[in-house]
Amino acid sequence: MERERWGTKIGLILALAGNAVGLGNFLRFPVQAAGNGGGAFMIPYFIALILVGIPLMWTELSMGRFGGHRGHGTMPGIFQLLWRHPVAKYLGVLGLLLPITVFIYYLVVESWTLGFSFFSLVGKYNGATTQEAMGGFLRGYQGIARNDYFNGMYWAYFFFIATAAINYIVLRRGIRGGIEKLANIGMPLLIVMAIALVVRVLSLGTPDPSKPDQSVLNGLGFIWNPDFGALRNPKVWLAAAGQIFFTLSVGFGAIQAYSSYLRKDDDVALSGIATVSTNEFCEVICGGTIAIPIACAFFGIAATQTIAQGSSFNLAFQSMPIVFQHLPLGNIFGFMWFFLLFIAGVTSSVALTLPAVTFFMDELGWTRKKAVNVISIFTFAASNLVIFFLVHGFMDELDFWAGTFGVVLLAFIEIVVFFWVFGKDKAWEEITRGAEIKVPSIFKFIMKYVTPLFLVAILATWAKSDLIKVLRMDAVSPENRPYVWGARALMLAIIAGFTILVAIASRRGGLSKERNVI
Repeated sequence: MERERWGTKIGLILALAGNAVGLGNFLRFPVQAAGNGGGAFMIPYFIALILVGIPLMWTELSMGRFGGHRGHGTMPGIFQLLWRHPVAKYLGVLGLLLPITVFIYYLVVESWTLGFSFFSLVGKYNGATTQEAMGGFLRGYQGIARNDYFNGMYWAYFFFIATAAINYIVLRRGIRGGIEKLANIGMPLLIVMAIALVVRVLSLGTPDPSKPDQSVLNGLGFIWNPDFGALRNPKVWLAAAGQIFFTLSVGFGAIQAYSSYLRKDDDVALSGIATVSTNEFCEVICGGTIAIPIACAFFGIAATQTIAQGSSFNLAFQSMPIVFQHLPLGNIFGFMWFFLLFIAGVTSSVALTLPAVTFFMDELGWTRKKAVNVISIFTFAASNLVIFFLVHGFMDELDFWAGTFGVVLLAFIEIVVFFWVFGKDKAWEEITRGAEIKVPSIFKFIMKYVTPLFLVAILATWAKSDLIKVLRMDAVSPENRPYVWGARALMLAIIAGFTILVAIASRRGGLSKERNVI
């Protein structure tokens, strides 16, 4: 049996980087850094990168290549290969649930970036020069309120359909013709636009000489000057670890699907480091130099702190458009900002649907066309729930269980299965086989002991402080609780659906069968 492969090494690296580089690099990272001690945040951030991020990147790439060579490119099949136990394949359902659930709401936010890139270019939000005015513009666009800017959510729905169609087309065209081609074009374009925006931000200096404290330099200092007292706060460490998961896209099951299209001896060590390095450049250098510094230069540090403590959406969709209106060629720079976010979004979102598509093809024998059609129809319908129930906390609930708690849980399971059940020596052999760099042997110890303990600490700390509160919905208003229950019901339905499909595939003997793949 012949399995589709990546066309080039650079195409694989750009695709993996595209999966990792998403909205979190340019929206979530600066807000997390600014809200958790500035430069002090970077200390646990880089510790988590070394002890969790890089080990999980190598683990997931190796697991995917191991499974793909045997005809299984998703977590149910890979777990079954690594651990010959009846429960293994059902643990792998998490690797299908999490990316699909995240995609359901990610698609909606991604469509906002496409819409705002158009609005920037044509100047539709020109004149909305206050936080209140831009907030009204955003709420009108989302259909939350009718106002002078929008009389319904027709524009929002148009860009939602356009974004869904772009994702569909890329997936239908497969690995080489779709995802790899998107990455080869999108990632260089994203990096060029990010660098152009960084240069423009750094050239601003002090926009208003009468307010010398409001400068780009002070904005950079706000992010990077460490408040070491913040290191005593466990929430800062949790936030840093959470950002690593979010930014590298580890713990979702998507990286395994990508690497399942590698050949048996293709390198994963250098590819993993190249992916992490590209992501960190986009996040730490570019993401940390655009949004917060420019907000500090125009609004001041105190106002920026208020913005950073709120939603990341406030920074991207309310504050940045105001800033661009004060710049020469602001419409062009506004377009570049939002289109950069859109490219980052779409290169990540196609990765989120690939595990489900690969599962249907590998385990149920579906054609790519059939698999993409079914997944696209389902996710499109489910995303409508996010659009219409947005104000009721529907998206926030999906994001917490799938995009925050779930990824840490799956990461813990996969590191235990790979290094403890499959065995550290065989796992290390998989990571180093075909490696184009020497992997430091200390990581063998880190991956078996330090990484799982780090993940257990995150889960235990969260469970002790917040689990009961979250389950009881203490922070959810009574009128929104039915919608939150609806979000939970949707996730349970997805779990049930994939569990049934895994059982069907298992009964047919597909999940336990190793296939010789060319």
